[in-house]
Amino acid sequence: MNLKICSAAVFVLATLAFNPALADEAPAIDRTDTGGAQTLEDIMARQKQLEIDESFRSENLGDPANAAPIRDELGTLGGRSDADVWRGIRYNELDPETQVRGPAVDVMIQDEGMPWYQLREGPVISYGGGAILGFVLLLVVFYFVRGRIEIEGGPSGTKIERFKAIERFGHWLLAGSFIALALTGLITLMGRSFLIPVIGQEAFAPLAIGSKWIHNNISWAFMLGLVLTFSMWVVHNIPNKLDWQWLKAGGGIFTNGHPSAKKFNAGQKIIFWTVMVLGFSVSLSGLSLLFPFQLPMFADTFGFVNSILGTDLQTDLAPHEEMQLSNLWHSIVAFLMMLAIIAHIYIGSVGMEGAFDAMGNGQVDLEWARQHHDLWVEEVQAKQGRQGKGESS
Repeated sequence: MNLKICSAAVFVLATLAFNPALADEAPAIDRTDTGGAQTLEDIMARQKQLEIDESFRSENLGDPANAAPIRDELGTLGGRSDADVWRGIRYNELDPETQVRGPAVDVMIQDEGMPWYQLREGPVISYGGGAILGFVLLLVVFYFVRGRIEIEGGPSGTKIERFKAIERFGHWLLAGSFIALALTGLITLMGRSFLIPVIGQEAFAPLAIGSKWIHNNISWAFMLGLVLTFSMWVVHNIPNKLDWQWLKAGGGIFTNGHPSAKKFNAGQKIIFWTVMVLGFSVSLSGLSLLFPFQLPMFADTFGFVNSILGTDLQTDLAPHEEMQLSNLWHSIVAFLMMLAIIAHIYIGSVGMEGAFDAMGNGQVDLEWARQHHDLWVEEVQAKQGRQGKGESS
């Protein structure tokens, strides 16, 4: 007998284990004895995190039209009970009687706040901060293994103009504002966890307030720099067949070979498009955070993705959920941009001899230019030759 009971129990458990539909959905519950209210079975199923049809609660909000006339003994609710009101608040079905209007005022309770906070304070900080530290360490190791990329045969002593003043202005506007945004953003995101234990709350408070002010206002300079650099350099960053040859040769980063390139090589094009795409995306989410509840983006984006990929992403988002998703997206994209910019800073400074001069004063050594951008040098010299002939004639 015991063997039969054990066999039956094993069969039931195996059925649940290999049938997610049975394991994840609560069975139909008879609520006639409670007059349609929740039962002990409802509470137990919710504790087991089973899917429950909540319509018996969300639709049981009381009907003011059928409510009893307001009498003193009934109070201002008339025939509607306190339970009806609280269920309306819980399911965002109550029209709040307030003079304050706005996109978020109609939502009195939304239960995605804690998952957002736990994700922001947990994986976003841990993985984002860990990625930056790990990447910096990797570059340090790479520097000691590979060494600095030198100009073969040494500098020639002859200079050639690499970037004009307006180009350098756009670059430093974008780069400087991004560095300020990255530092103040890290303080805002991670300061409570890492700085308060070191400098204390009293010192951290003005630092956090100042970081927030700088972050919000420097963002406009970043967006302007993004537009300027895109307008000036997009024509030079269109991919072509030379890029594949450059990538196959490793761009001279891992070897001593220097593949042919025009004004921008494949590595620089990758950085350019990474900054442009991620910069545009982080700007949109930043604008959404600067103007709360005014620029919802994710519901429409999820709907578009669902129509293309056939997914089932949630499209009925509360205004608060839109802001929480903007905050998470802003942080994640910013971390990705930081990794790209750190690599760019490494190559443009300690990683390659003569590279900083391109944005430092706009003039680079001719031999450096020939090794890294030989086709561009030929174009510049051919243009100068044509201009010289025109002037002499």
